[in-house]
Amino acid sequence: MLVRAKHLRLLDDMSELTEWNSFSVIVGSSAGALIGLQFVVIALIAETPDVRADAQAGAAFSTPSVVHFGVVLLVSAIMSAPWHTIGAAGVVLGLVGISGIVYAIIVARLMRLQSIYRPVFEDWLFHCLLPIAAYAMLAGSALIVLSQMRPALFLVAAATLIFLFVGIHNAWDAVTYHVLVRRGEPKG
Repeated sequence: MLVRAKHLRLLDDMSELTEWNSFSVIVGSSAGALIGLQFVVIALIAETPDVRADAQAGAAFSTPSVVHFGVVLLVSAIMSAPWHTIGAAGVVLGLVGISGIVYAIIVARLMRLQSIYRPVFEDWLFHCLLPIAAYAMLAGSALIVLSQMRPALFLVAAATLIFLFVGIHNAWDAVTYHVLVRRGEPKG
């Protein structure tokens, strides 16, 4: 009887995860497309004069956008994988969350050290604070997934949407900075 109850719980957990499959496909596909667009935009910007000096700022401001889109793609793949238990997926999401917090701290350091642009509060919010919050949500979802699966899955969904919107915001900022600010600077 105990084995049957455990088996039914496992099936219930997996059906809960299956309900999120469409969401995972949508956000994962969006992230993949946005990664491709980011590469196209960077290639076009690279054709403009004096962009080589911006490499230091690129590591702080452009690369994290691609990383965030990549995390959305990774989380979507994790959530779509045919796991035997939700706990295994939770462990992987927890590792992604902890690694991401470390990465966001590195980005904050790169932002502070680069000398091309002086970050304002909005930059700190979208490049550091919101990503750290989203990575913490992933790590937190791993801690509660076995006891409160539905709230854990909503945390994962919220984190992926934060990454998606942060990436879009940051990519837009980078493009508008290069088009409107850098292009208008006097050549000298």
